[in-house]
Amino acid sequence: MNSFAFLKFITLETTRTGELKMASRGKTETSKLKQNLEEQLDRLMQQLQDLEECREELDTDEYEETKKETLEQLSEFNDSLKKIMSGNMTLVDELSGMQLAIQAAISQAFKTPEVIRLFAKKQPGQLRTRLAEMDRDLMVGKLERDLYTQQKVEILTALRKLGEKLTADDEAFLAANAGAVLSQFEKVSTDLGSGDKVLALASFEVEKTKK
Repeated sequence: MNSFAFLKFITLETTRTGELKMASRGKTETSKLKQNLEEQLDRLMQQLQDLEECREELDTDEYEETKKETLEQLSEFNDSLKKIMSGNMTLVDELSGMQLAIQAAISQAFKTPEVIRLFAKKQPGQLRTRLAEMDRDLMVGKLERDLYTQQKVEILTALRKLGEKLTADDEAFLAANAGAVLSQFEKVSTDLGSGDKVLALASFEVEKTKK
């Protein structure tokens, strides 16, 4: 190899190494960002869960006000998420499930913090495990039928949004039990750019609850 060819080889390898380092750094930064966002979402979901667990101890106005504040925090988080994702297809791929989960929580289509959390983290396996546990709890009388139906609808909707194939029985269950708010969420969340519609739906539901 002559000196000119060797110099070209060194330059090419240096460029490739630099590109690999940049790609690696970009991947690391994306991973850290995703982790930070998941931690923020976990905190908000814990707030919702704590609120539901303490519901009996609060009067109606206090409960509704606290829930409204938490939903407003979720809305602000959703706005930040949209800005972060804007124009970055890597982040869109990484965080689209989180955005859909947040929209489901804001619109109150989903009311179970743990289901929202697993949806956001794209954990279909854990969602199916939770569903199997719910089936057992229902059979032994540890879970009321109404709560079972609500949570199963949420899980099946999350699985479908994550691209999982549902059985014919699950599809039939979903069709028979999905309420108006969940059906509306299905429509407006088909396009990730429909966040404004979802927030409008959320505002409507919060106002309706207050009446």
